Amino acid sequence: MGREVAESCVDTLLTETVSMYCDRFYANKPELAARRIEAIGYQVGHQLSERYTMERPRFNDHLEAIKFICKDFWSEVFKKQIDNLKTNHRGTFVLQDNRFRWLSRVSLDPSSSEKETEDLSSSGESKAAQAVSMYLYFPCGIIRGALSNLGIPCAVSADISNLPACSFVVRVKA
Repeated sequence: MGREVAESCVDTLLTETVSMYCDRFYANKPELAARRIEAIGYQVGHQLSERYTMERPRFNDHLEAIKFICKDFWSEVFKKQIDNLKTNHRGTFVLQDNRFRWLSRVSLDPSSSEKETEDLSSSGESKAAQAVSMYLYFPCGIIRGALSNLGIPCAVSADISNLPACSFVVRVKA
């Protein structure tokens, strides 16, 4: 019988981790905070993948491993499957979650978003969008760590189209 942790505990842990790395440890260096949060996610994903594939035979190809991530792995971590999987059959996969749990409680203040839209930061994103994106480095790391454990080196990025919908783009390294 597997051990489970209450969703509220995981949500709080993620919120506090992002807060500590962004506001305290690397307050003036958001790129370092992002790398560290992603590295923590990588370790978590690597270990979870090890646990969830212990009784399974190795996957034959990348698509089979990605399907495992979308169905079984995602179900274990988020209690639902990925809503949509797209691929170009050349090493790029897009995993779409229409109601990503870790973004379902995120809200943007409409008054501050409108003001920030006029005053874009140097990277071209509003401060609100940058803050939300910090919460996505952890699941990107989880996906990258899980795939790395399955023998698939890759880069993972996230795209927020319409909260709480989220797409994760996986680019397999040759």
